[in-house]
Amino acid sequence: MAHTAAIGVEPFDKFYGTGYQSGHGGYSPYDRVNRLRSAYLDREFCIDSQRALLITQGYKANEAAPANIRAAKALAHVLEHVDIHIYDEELLVGGIAAPSKSAPIYPEFSFDWILDEMENAPFEKRAHDQYGIDEKTKADLRGIADYWKGRTVAEHIESQLSFDEQKGSEMGIGMFLLNLYHYGGVGHFVADYPKLLRVGYDGLKEEIRNQLDQLEMHLPDSIGKRNTYQAMLIALDGASCFIHRYGTLAEEMAVLAEGTRKGELLRIAANCRQIAGGPARDTWEALQLWLLATDIILINSTGHSVSYGRMDQWLYPYYKKDMEKGVYKKEFIQELLEAGFIKTGDPSKLRDKLTVEANAGRGWGGESLTVGGVDQAGNDATNDLSFMICEASAHTRLMTPWLCVRLHKETPDEFKIKVAECIRAGYGHPKVYNDEAAIPAAVAKGRTLEDARNYAVVGCVEIDCPGKEFGWHDAAYINIPKIWELALNDGRCFHCGEHCPRYAVCKAQGKKLGPSTGSLEDFKNIEEVKASFEKQMEYWCNQIVAGIEIMDHAHRLLKPTPYESALMTDCIINGKDMTEGGCRFNHTGPQANGLGTVIDGLTTVNQLVFDEKKVTGKELLDAVKSNWETNKPLYALVNSSKVHHYGNDDDYADRFAPFVFNTYCKNIEGRPNARGGTYTPGVYGVSANVAFGLISGASIEGRKIGEPTSDNMGPVHTALSSHDVSGPTAIANSVTKVDHTRATNGTLLNWKFSPECVSGESGRDNLIHLIDTYFDKKGMHSQFNIISAETMRRALEKPEDYRDMLVRVAGYSAYFVELSKPLQMDLINRTELSFE
Repeated sequence: MAHTAAIGVEPFDKFYGTGYQSGHGGYSPYDRVNRLRSAYLDREFCIDSQRALLITQGYKANEAAPANIRAAKALAHVLEHVDIHIYDEELLVGGIAAPSKSAPIYPEFSFDWILDEMENAPFEKRAHDQYGIDEKTKADLRGIADYWKGRTVAEHIESQLSFDEQKGSEMGIGMFLLNLYHYGGVGHFVADYPKLLRVGYDGLKEEIRNQLDQLEMHLPDSIGKRNTYQAMLIALDGASCFIHRYGTLAEEMAVLAEGTRKGELLRIAANCRQIAGGPARDTWEALQLWLLATDIILINSTGHSVSYGRMDQWLYPYYKKDMEKGVYKKEFIQELLEAGFIKTGDPSKLRDKLTVEANAGRGWGGESLTVGGVDQAGNDATNDLSFMICEASAHTRLMTPWLCVRLHKETPDEFKIKVAECIRAGYGHPKVYNDEAAIPAAVAKGRTLEDARNYAVVGCVEIDCPGKEFGWHDAAYINIPKIWELALNDGRCFHCGEHCPRYAVCKAQGKKLGPSTGSLEDFKNIEEVKASFEKQMEYWCNQIVAGIEIMDHAHRLLKPTPYESALMTDCIINGKDMTEGGCRFNHTGPQANGLGTVIDGLTTVNQLVFDEKKVTGKELLDAVKSNWETNKPLYALVNSSKVHHYGNDDDYADRFAPFVFNTYCKNIEGRPNARGGTYTPGVYGVSANVAFGLISGASIEGRKIGEPTSDNMGPVHTALSSHDVSGPTAIANSVTKVDHTRATNGTLLNWKFSPECVSGESGRDNLIHLIDTYFDKKGMHSQFNIISAETMRRALEKPEDYRDMLVRVAGYSAYFVELSKPLQMDLINRTELSFE
């Protein structure tokens, strides 16, 4: 096992506690950080209209311009005129065209739902995820409504979707959800931070101008390239102006400040003056440029999961130089990191009322930061900053950033212990990734081995090539239990009637949604059942891909991304926007959810109908269609240990896992997309299992109407029982009976332990051993909740006492008391595991 010489500021085995610690406000050894954290938590969430007004002005003033130049000028108009803020004691400044924790509005993507909910489902009166909104803001938004009618990306998408493509989406029965890119902007990428820090905005502009000078305008693609380059320059000039404005504000504030704060503000001003055009020269400037450059991405697009890449790698050269020259003390760098982590919580995103039922949380979402792993030569890349970033996470304990740790066979023992101490502190970070599975998956997507070794995580679980990939990760959530339902019922829902909120869709389709593939009443053996599932999967994957392609074209046509494109490695060389395929890797990654539900369904049918012949297919169908009310003994049986279940290292059940997994993957992988790339499958759904459960009927494995389906790669837990009863090692064995590397867009596995289970040195070591065991079996990813169901129930009763209690939902952490009741109950009902 390798060992590392530099291991952070604190002892690598420092104990941060076990589980949530109520009433604790001073996790950091730095008083400033604790005060910044408290001030952040005390701010209210609001809706802000200024960005919406300015972007509208920008679009109106440039209606005749090409789409990319128009988008660039509109962004520059926002950056040049929006109000900016610097808060007390901040060492790093920035914002996303709104005050801290205020949500800006992006009318160019979708607007009708905002206007509707503002009047009919007020944001300030929601059961959770409330936002304050004053009358002036409402009037501002109403005032621009007419301009955006018929001009939004969402309306363009909807005008092109056929009935077949709509019926399965969020506009129909929820067979799949396209809403991330349907209603919002593009995201899920990592900018080329090393290049930006090295050359600065001026260096990027020089490269663009050189490309412009070399254009031969008689060539057919030169006009498009010229527009692209001009749009990039306009956007980058706007970025420089925005950063200079922070420098000016800091100087103005310094005039009135005294003592230490005066000097800090003058240094902030100097940092901003330097990085507005030039490269970063030290750690403080590098962190400031990272933060502001990312803020501008978020100002331009409401896209989810704009992530930070391998910070311990791209920041290390500046840190190393500063340490060698004595520019800063290590403790000050640690304080800077922690101040920056708190600052990443400023962005807030308004989500529609249906989305927040399953994906509650008012933060932006998806700001993954990756540490650890190997370098491009395959050697261990753990360094001093790897430890310090983990310490910053443990000291701040906020939703962001989403800390991701890469592990491999030569990861130092000290770093594994540091990571385990953070995990068992119970604040939902970090999540861990296996280089032994993720790197082969990246190579399978077409990357070189060097690029694959340099992967970073974007969003919840997706592996991405920083600066080189526009992967359209999270392109759709696919409800495979619903596909399974139609496979058993000849293309029809189990529960079709006027009481069903989706009845109009079914009625328009003659109550049949998918192709006729037979019914469980008539199937003679399990092979016929599997064949029906395969046919339904092929049909629905065709509809999903068609919908995604329409969205992809719409974003390219209406909302190009010149600023973001300038920050990617190849777009300048290619003279193409990201949305046109300008990046080196251009994938599209939809993901399946509910694997365990389908595996247990197949097992139940095979065991009870065909092998043991305890019930007929019709009897089983009738029981499910009655929501299990007509056959309660059968309901108890399918939820008991008398039926084989996935997650128990039971080959009878687990043999169906590769079938379900591969049936999905083969219908997605390798398909061409609109940007010259290919489709890559993921097997995770984050918390979409809650949404899918709310809109799905009862199911064969023992769910009742409205209950969540199984989450991600995990086993089933119904309201009656958890189907995994054999402990964590058995889960690891079951889940790794599929080839995770085939899911080239990622997989996700949740674990839940009580704090008592991981207490003491033995508990910590057991946690490390479990991760090692799972990763030795080529599992790709894991994340942990160290919290008891009892603690979560107490939080339900007295939410005011648990307002900062973070839980790991799925790919993200969120405050438990802010989650919807269905999502809270899903977390409570997950199996609480033990090492005994």
